[in-house]
Amino acid sequence: MDNLLVTESNEKLIKVFKEQMMATFEMTDLGEMTFFLGMEIQQSKNEFFIGQEKYAKEVLREFKMEECKPVDTPLAQNENFCPEGGVKMVDEGFYRSLIGCLMYLTATKLDIIHYASLLSRFMHCAKKVYLIAAKRVLRYLKGTLDLEVKYRKKDELVLHGYENNVWVGACEDMKSTSGYLFSLGSGCLCWSSRR
Repeated sequence: MDNLLVTESNEKLIKVFKEQMMATFEMTDLGEMTFFLGMEIQQSKNEFFIGQEKYAKEVLREFKMEECKPVDTPLAQNENFCPEGGVKMVDEGFYRSLIGCLMYLTATKLDIIHYASLLSRFMHCAKKVYLIAAKRVLRYLKGTLDLEVKYRKKDELVLHGYENNVWVGACEDMKSTSGYLFSLGSGCLCWSSRR
């Protein structure tokens, strides 16, 4: 059976809900959440952090990058990904696996979502130039393993939204890329980067 995650600001309501569920179903209360769907959760009274350091280390190990030298940016400046760029092909299964891992890391690593999305466009034509760029994202992750998303209790919840577009940014088809991020209170609520 799967795990069930219950959240509520009123602890009495949580207790009543758990008692009702345990009376109906065979369940085990695992207590306060510390790990969920590959994400690590650290909680205190007024704040909590969500990160994927353990998973990121597993990804680095899987792709033989655990001893790599970290870089400050996910992609090199003015990196240009055109279909005609680079002719040497690489194993598509390997490339797809790497991009899939990067996409899963975007659950808490907001700083790589655009790059993972960009590199995922080339899963059908995995060339060496794209693999090198994806490995650079891994090198960036090596230096940012401990970064987490922080949520803090606030008395006032203010919704902020940010949006950005790159018009005619992709040289292969002239389609634009747009992205957004919404925060409520102290942390990010939802985010996206799309073509």
